[in-house]
Amino acid sequence: MGSLVPFQDLNAYPDPPPSSSSSAILRPIKIEPKLEPLDDTTAPNLQPQPEPLLPSSPTTPFPDNPSDHHPNPTTNTTNGGEEDGNVYSEFYRISEMFRSAFAKRMRKYGDVNVLDPNSGAIVPVRDESQQRQVVSATRRGLSRRSSELVRVTNLSVEDQRYFRDVVRRTRMVYDSLRVYCMVEEERRAGGIGSGRRARGDLRAAALMRDRGLWLNRDKRIVGSIPGVYIGDLFFFRMELCVVGLHGQAQAGIDYVPSSQSSNGEPIATSVIVSGGYEDDEDSGEEIVYTGHGGQDKFSRQCCHQKLEGGNLALERSMHYGIEVRVIRGFRYEGTVTTKVYVYDGLYRIVGSWFDVGKSGFGVYKYRLNRIEGQPEMGSTIMKFASTLRIRPLEARPLGYLNLDISDKKERSPVFLFNDIDTDHEPLYYEYLARTVFPPFIYQAAGGNVGCDCVSGCGGDGCVCAQKNGGEIPYDNSGFLVRGKPLIFECGPRCGCPPDCRNRVTQRGLRYKMEVFRSRETGWGVRTLDLIHAGAFICEYAGVVLTKEQAQICSMSGDSLIYPGRFTDRWAEWGDLSQIYPEYERPTYPSIPPLDFAMDVSRLRNVACYISHSTSPNVMVHFVLFDHNNMMFPHLMVFALENIPPMRELSLDYGVADEYTGKLSICN
Repeated sequence: MGSLVPFQDLNAYPDPPPSSSSSAILRPIKIEPKLEPLDDTTAPNLQPQPEPLLPSSPTTPFPDNPSDHHPNPTTNTTNGGEEDGNVYSEFYRISEMFRSAFAKRMRKYGDVNVLDPNSGAIVPVRDESQQRQVVSATRRGLSRRSSELVRVTNLSVEDQRYFRDVVRRTRMVYDSLRVYCMVEEERRAGGIGSGRRARGDLRAAALMRDRGLWLNRDKRIVGSIPGVYIGDLFFFRMELCVVGLHGQAQAGIDYVPSSQSSNGEPIATSVIVSGGYEDDEDSGEEIVYTGHGGQDKFSRQCCHQKLEGGNLALERSMHYGIEVRVIRGFRYEGTVTTKVYVYDGLYRIVGSWFDVGKSGFGVYKYRLNRIEGQPEMGSTIMKFASTLRIRPLEARPLGYLNLDISDKKERSPVFLFNDIDTDHEPLYYEYLARTVFPPFIYQAAGGNVGCDCVSGCGGDGCVCAQKNGGEIPYDNSGFLVRGKPLIFECGPRCGCPPDCRNRVTQRGLRYKMEVFRSRETGWGVRTLDLIHAGAFICEYAGVVLTKEQAQICSMSGDSLIYPGRFTDRWAEWGDLSQIYPEYERPTYPSIPPLDFAMDVSRLRNVACYISHSTSPNVMVHFVLFDHNNMMFPHLMVFALENIPPMRELSLDYGVADEYTGKLSICN
């Protein structure tokens, strides 16, 4: 049987009583459809700037599909038009109730679409001869979103790894391109505070869309997106569109409109829960989601909602038993945006009804229950991590061996946790916050020259910028713009202040870390904070040995790290070859092969416990600042992707133990 939803007739619903001041002449209120807020409320314009970066490229407005916009309830119509629309709405409601109630009996007459449970289809499909041919004008070079609903299941382990790598690389291109666009926009505007805030997220999404790099455009996927895991975190709404997790740039309900649906009915695929409506109720596993519409530009409910667009799509998804993806948005301080979005898995719509909201107007509500058997929600993990950062013993009374193995040598504490066995190995080493170099390195570099900048580096006469090819390698937020063979930071001989943006790695560890015991990887490292892609994490510290010293120490069984064996993962960050065909991998400044080693058998830091992976989320970058000997650079660890709290860090060492998959020092 179908769903008999007791939706009330909006025409018969009484309006709220007029206020005492109703006799006064009031200006008509401009009512706008309620859209989810953008990441930055100060820049609501979704039109990217046409200024080219490297080559010129056309700009792309958002969203791409005009039919995906929610209808505006304040469109000026005549009274007759309103009556016709209300009559049609009531007719559609009654007809749906009739079809749902008598579908099985009427199926033999061929005039009722009934979903065959053995067909494998998501919704009933009309005969091709009966389908309307929808003609739409799309911009040249831009692919329109598909209306075909598919569900991806039974992926092999190899397929899961493949799709995960595709999503990871796509997001890496987006993040690095966003940082690059921000730098270029600020450079054209003449620096910070010189005008309108740059929207690198919109510009990056437009460029990737023009190049056909948006994922899952050829199909409308119902259920899980291949390569996107529960707990994945996003800073921008446009990034959700790029990976295909949520196709609306602003609206909270993503759905296939009836004009594109195979059965002529709208179908919802995902929703964003971010507290945009006062009638929402979110308890984690169960959500009471309020439909869209009826709000003014100040997010106040000012009229009744209608059963159309996304509201109707949610009801139809409930009718056919189609699950929806739920993305939660909430405020998170200390990030590039004031709001972050985390994917929390699949929910099933189990109920829908029409109710009176807190403002006295009619709203549609939908009850969503989380499907069992899924991993823990990312939003729950983030809330747990926030408690863990402040009150670790209250959150986890058992398992902590030390609340700061760095002994205050780092800016942020490094926890040590083991609830598996009695191994206390990290306590036996002396913590080393900075790499120790041989004295002759500083003596040979005694004549190096620094910049004489006063307020900050980056001008035409900056010596440090010239060392880096004429540009500062970081943006104003401290994120790496693109990888290079070697980065020159400002050093002790420079005249710039300590807060110069070219001193990023010298400020030490910024994030709270936890060295933990794992059954899979032995000792590992996970973050308790949210780490941005391109952000500096910490230095890989040890005692530097020359080639001759390393040969002697290796004979005695000491644990050594060979920096020359690290893979060139830095080349992946900022690789814009898919955006600009003439892009070339940076080769300046070129450095000779590194033949020194680092001894971490007695002195080490938190980075020495990072696990090995062929698909890492962090990378090692070579940096110089206290000397100019390119044969002995610092090993600095940067994030390759957005890393949510409680996720383990992984690094590609190049050579790992063939049995455990990790370096011997970590076992």
